[in-house]
Amino acid sequence: MNAIALPDIFEADVAGRTVLVRADLNVPMHHGVVTDATRIIRFAPTVAALQQRGAKVVVLSHLGRPKGTHNPVHSLAPVANALSQELDTPVRFGSDCVGGAAEAVSRTLEPGSVAMLENLRFHEGEEANDRAFAYLLSANGDIFVNDAFSCSHRAHASTDAITRLMPSYAGPSLLAEVEALTLALDDPDRPVAAVVGGAKVSTKIDILTHLVSKVDFLIIGGGMANTFLAVFGHDVGRSLYEPDALATARRVLVQAQKHNCEVVLPNDLVVARDFAANAPSEVAPISAIPSDAMALDIGPASLESAIGVLERCRTLLWNGPLGAFEIEPFGRATFALAQAAAGLTAAGRLLTVAGGGDTAAALGAAGVADRFTYLSTAGGAFLEWLEGKQLPGIAALTSPESAMENI
Repeated sequence: MNAIALPDIFEADVAGRTVLVRADLNVPMHHGVVTDATRIIRFAPTVAALQQRGAKVVVLSHLGRPKGTHNPVHSLAPVANALSQELDTPVRFGSDCVGGAAEAVSRTLEPGSVAMLENLRFHEGEEANDRAFAYLLSANGDIFVNDAFSCSHRAHASTDAITRLMPSYAGPSLLAEVEALTLALDDPDRPVAAVVGGAKVSTKIDILTHLVSKVDFLIIGGGMANTFLAVFGHDVGRSLYEPDALATARRVLVQAQKHNCEVVLPNDLVVARDFAANAPSEVAPISAIPSDAMALDIGPASLESAIGVLERCRTLLWNGPLGAFEIEPFGRATFALAQAAAGLTAAGRLLTVAGGGDTAAALGAAGVADRFTYLSTAGGAFLEWLEGKQLPGIAALTSPESAMENI
């Protein structure tokens, strides 16, 4: 994806106007209580800044997969309460996102006040990208803002169709994400390294194929590394690998050579007979993996090699762990490499951008989640950007219709 210029909501006059803000507040819940408020905490500054500028703020979001039915389990009411606590200001709640219940809230707000409307996905029109549903949403405001990068890989009514019905802008969280990914992938300070881990090559074919044309070093770990090792004729014992993906791995290697991208594979592995916490383990060279053992982490020599690559680079993209980090002691390489990357970031030697659910969890477990240049909370949208795909919610903000409205 090429670098793009997006209309910035903070260049618009919002005083006294009702601003519809699409957020991603799809947060974990248990018995009607928010159990992880990270997304709410990250989003709150967007609302606070609009409040300070005299806007009337109406928040739109989805929660879970209610599939077009009004299911109380998926109500955003608890999320509105959590946002109110974070902002230290009342957040009114509309029992629907369209129609009379929504408009009764959105049309009676005062400048600087905040409301949240009920789950967008209670209506089938949301995921169908239905223009009529988007029109009903647009009745709740004067200006639309997409501040949900993590939802922008889907062409839904609240990310796509609505932009053709009202003046539309990008919010600060979305802009920050696009800027970070553009700096890391489209306009990087070289050399660039990418760390890609995870279980299967088959789930990351497009990412690997795209990255080898963009980066100087591709460090491969996790279960997918075993498939690449098998390409070179190594017996990986009982390790997870994909015989059906061997041809794909070969193609990735060929493309990497074509683009002068150095693929960095493990040369030693931490292996164990049992996939269990604190199972007896040993370090084995890739040429001598015991037939009854499985690889669960990269070894110390491989870790040293990976750190050496990072020390030579100026930019790092990271998606996926190097081993089974959730189980002691098989997260040691992931944690050590993450800490090395964080140290280089702090020293001003490396720009670090990471994303994906497992990646965020691994960096959190390593204690460095807040020490990378940027850690994306997006899942599918982050991965599709790494694949070089155009994201509908981003493209919609640069469409001729939106551009004309923003003038």
